Parts: sequence; structure tokens; C-alpha cells
Amino acid sequence: MDHEPVLISTIAVGLMAAFVGGFIAKRIGLPTIVGYIVAGVLLGPFTPGFRADVDLALELADIGIILLMFGVGIHFSLRDLAAVRGIAIPGALIQIVIATILGLMLGLALGWGIGGGLVLGLSLSVASTVVLLRALTDRGEVDTAQGQIAIGWLIVEDLVTIVILVLLPTIAPLMGGTAAASTDTLGTLGNVALGLGKAALFVAIMVVAGTRLVPRLLTLVSNQGSKELFTLAVLAIAIGFAYLSSTVFGVSFALGAFLAGAVVGESDVSHQAAADALPLRDAFAVLFFVSVGMLLDPSTLLEMPLAIAAVVFLVVVAKAITKFAIIAVFGYPVRVAVTVGAGLAQIGEFSFILGTLGLSLGLLPQEGFQLIVAGALLSIALNPLLFHFVDPLERRLRDNPLMTRLLEWRAGELAHLEPETADEAPLRLHAILCGYGQVGRLVARALDRRGFTYVVITQQRAEVEALRARGIEALFGEASNIELLERAHVEHARLVIVASSDPQVSPLIVERAKALNPALDFVVRTNGDEETAQLRSISPKVQAVHGQRELAVQMARYSLRRFGVNSVEAEAIAQGLRGRPVGAVLSPRASSGRPSLGGRLRDISRRLTGGVADTRR
Repeated sequence: MDHEPVLISTIAVGLMAAFVGGFIAKRIGLPTIVGYIVAGVLLGPFTPGFRADVDLALELADIGIILLMFGVGIHFSLRDLAAVRGIAIPGALIQIVIATILGLMLGLALGWGIGGGLVLGLSLSVASTVVLLRALTDRGEVDTAQGQIAIGWLIVEDLVTIVILVLLPTIAPLMGGTAAASTDTLGTLGNVALGLGKAALFVAIMVVAGTRLVPRLLTLVSNQGSKELFTLAVLAIAIGFAYLSSTVFGVSFALGAFLAGAVVGESDVSHQAAADALPLRDAFAVLFFVSVGMLLDPSTLLEMPLAIAAVVFLVVVAKAITKFAIIAVFGYPVRVAVTVGAGLAQIGEFSFILGTLGLSLGLLPQEGFQLIVAGALLSIALNPLLFHFVDPLERRLRDNPLMTRLLEWRAGELAHLEPETADEAPLRLHAILCGYGQVGRLVARALDRRGFTYVVITQQRAEVEALRARGIEALFGEASNIELLERAHVEHARLVIVASSDPQVSPLIVERAKALNPALDFVVRTNGDEETAQLRSISPKVQAVHGQRELAVQMARYSLRRFGVNSVEAEAIAQGLRGRPVGAVLSPRASSGRPSLGGRLRDISRRLTGGVADTRR
């Protein structure tokens, strides 16, 4: 061949090295991102052996950034953010300011000036979405209060970072950067205003025109029935809008890709668009992390161990403590504060993007970028270890008198039931409903239909206020708190319903409620047989409801009925799926999809004797 296939060799070697590194990292219990970065270090110009083309790898990494931001935009939901806005928005903003100030102080101490310190602080203030979601998924806490707060917190961080990516190139000259031609303050402020104006115009066009045209375009393409054409349309929108935002409006690839994803997320085919973009997004995201590793110089890191230790301390310790303090001051339970603090005590993809931009603008020195990469590598590696301390630390802090007084003070009247009037009967034989999400609301609706009394315990302040406005007894806090259970009059309750999806808290609720009232019955939402066995070992009166199994049972029941299987036999099979066979014998003829003679006779008998009851059921 007359030329070397640089593009192919970079992609091929990068993906193969990333696969090996990610596989080894996963085998030893580390996040795969660590393996990708180490693979990049081995391929970079600072280590012996094969040397990939760093400039080309960075261009490929830009595609990874575009697809990452496109995916963030698709899954961005104002509704999810609004649900936790009371803590996520102020908490994330306060934490970003504190982390940025600490990073700025470190940068100034290292002699990098205000610009370098500011970029360092901003890079250390934002966590990795990939690492957090993977950790929450592994622990089954995505749908819990702490999971929703952590995700909402990340959304705010992402939005703030996007604004910074827009502003940083225009304000760089004010801090000694080399981005703009104008070096006087007035000219730079004019560039800032011009940049903000262009960004605002682009956002307005995307919101007004994009939200109307793009969803219609995707629906039209989807109706053609061509999968490859639909995938091509999705990629054209993601990369095309990112390129347009940069060349025409002068804003970053990241903002264009994010807005493109947000616009696509408004369409009815957003899930299919996300699924089609996912494989390419993952592949190029891997190349992004590999390219970051290529820029890491191990020898430089050996020359400044104290600076690396300071960065790791800021990310892993200072950020975790800051988040814990903010959430605790806002009155959320200890478990929420500890989990969010641990989950966000790392940095990742946005930190690399900010660091790369700061490097290109002449604000951040080369050793500053090395610190960011080293901090990301070590904090991501340490993150799984932090989660091992969540449970023991939560137990110690939960029983701490100072923490108890803080939470009690912050919760205020919402942690106490309203005093009973002379006309009201005291709470007796009532239910205690722990958790008021989608499941809890449906259970409450059923209890309301029959007029049964219940007390709700939830970790959402707004829900408690709304319930009390409707005249429903509600308490703010974690249902495993003994004092809250006592205030809900658990000693006189008939039933405790655990509708929360947190597998760590459910056993504590059952254990402590049983200790206060041994005669209690329990209905508990579970995530698996192991959790069910644990709950029943605490109390034999636990009725465990496995969500996925119940979904499968209902789908199987409806499917069998559509095939003509009579209701008794369909119910027998459904009970068998639950592990509780009812003794119904299925004949070969019934199993073939046609009701047997005995089955038809039983159906007729049931309709004659219990048809009304069956209809109601």
C-alpha cells in the first residue's frame, strides 16, 4: 500500500486495547472506564511500544463527546428534575461553587493563575454520569429517593457545564487565555455578549423550530419502515446539529449535540433513536476515554505526588462531605445524604471535556490536565470502595444524637402528625404506607376507595405538604426511623405497607416495626427471592410482592386467556409461576390452547355461582 491506514489503525488498536483493559478492570472489580484510560496510557506517546495518532484520536473523541451529549439530551427530563428541584438545583449549585473555589485555591497554590485554577476547580466539581448510573443500577437504587436526587443533581451539573463550555472561550482572554483576537477588556466583554447572543439564538431556533420539525421528520422516516434510514437520520441530526452549532453559531459541539438530543427526546420515537445511537455512542465514548489516557504522562505524575493527593482528596473526601452536609441541612434522611455523597465523589467525562478545552485555550497548563486525568482515574477506581462504607456509616450516623437533632430540626412540623382534635378518633387498626411513589399512590388510591385509614411516610417534603392539604396523615423522613414509626402509632397499626423500592431500607422497616408491634402484618415490595427470604426470616407475617414476577404473571395470564385457556387453568399456571401451585390439573387438550371439557364445565359453573364476584375482581 502507498499509504499507512492511520484512521483504521487508530480505531482498531484503540478498540482492541480498550476491550482488554476494560475486561481486566471488570474482572478485578474496577469500573471499565479505568481500563479504558489505562489502555490509552499504554498507547500514548509517553510510553514505549505502539503509539497511536493522538491528534486523530482526539478528533474521534469529539464524535464520542457529541454522541455522549446527544444521549444526555435524549434522556433529559424536566419532569424528573422538577421532582427533586428543591434539593438538586440549590444543592448542585452550592457544591459547584465550593468545589470550584477549592480547586481555584489549589491552582493558585501551584502557580497556575486564576484561569488555570478556575478550569481545575470546574473540572473537579462535576461527576461522571456513566459511573453514577452504573453504581446505582448495581445497587438497585435508581428509583429510590437517593437515586432520583443524585440523577437530578447530575442533570444540574451537566446544564451548568454546558453553559461554561459556551462562556469559557469568550472570557478566556480576561484570564490570560489565547482564544480571542481582542485582548482589551471592552472587546472581550463584547465577545462575551456576542457569544451569549449567538448561543441564545441557537437555543431559540432549536426550541421553536427544532421541537416541531425534528420529531415530525423522525416520525416520517420511521413510517418508511427502513431501520438503516432511521439510524442514519438519528446520526445525521446528532452530528449535523453539533457541527452546525460550532461553525455557524460559534458554540461548542457539546451544546449542539445536547440540544439535538433534547429535541429528539420530544418525539414519539425517542426510545428507538436512543437505542439506535447507543452502540455508536458506546464505541466512540470508549475511544474518548482512550484518547484521554493517551494524554496522560506517567512520568509527570511521579513528579507531583502531593498535588495528585490533593486533587484526590478534594474529589473523594471534600466533595462527598460537602454533598452530605448540604443534603443533611436540607433535612433529608442520613441514607440519602450518604449515598448521594458517595455516588458523586468522582469525576469523569465532563471533567475531561472542560480540561481539554482549558488546555486548548491556554488557561490550563499541561500538568493541570495531567492532574485532572489522574484524579478521574483514581476517584473512579475508589468509587466502588466508597459504596462499601455506605451501610456501616449510615448506621453510625443515624444513631448519632447531633445528626438526629439536625434532621429533627430541619424536618420541623412535617416529622410530627398534626394534633388530634376532640372530634377525631385516635389512630387504631390503620395502615402505615412507607413510600409514596407510583406504587404507593396506587395503593393509597385503593385504600381510599374503601375508606381505610392510613399514614404515609415519605422522603419527599412536597408530597407530605400536598397530602396534608388533602387531609391525609403524612410524615416526612425515612420510614426505618424508630421515632417516625412511633409517631405513626405503629403499636396500634394493623398493617405496614413497604412500597419503597430501596432494598437496603425494607429489612430495617420490617425489623423495627415488628419490634414495636409483634402482631403486625407486612406487605413489602421486593426485587428478588434473596430479599424475600431475608424479609421472611425477620417476620413470618411478611407478604412479599416481587414486582417483575407479578408483571410476568399478569402477562402470562392474559396471554393464556387469548389462546383460549379457561380462567381457572390460567390462574393455576399463574400461581405456579409464583411458586404456589393450586392443584389444578391441566389436560393435554387444555394445554394445546383449547379449553378441555372439564375446564368448560368449571367455567360455566363459576359464571352461574360467582360471576358477579369474578367481574369485580
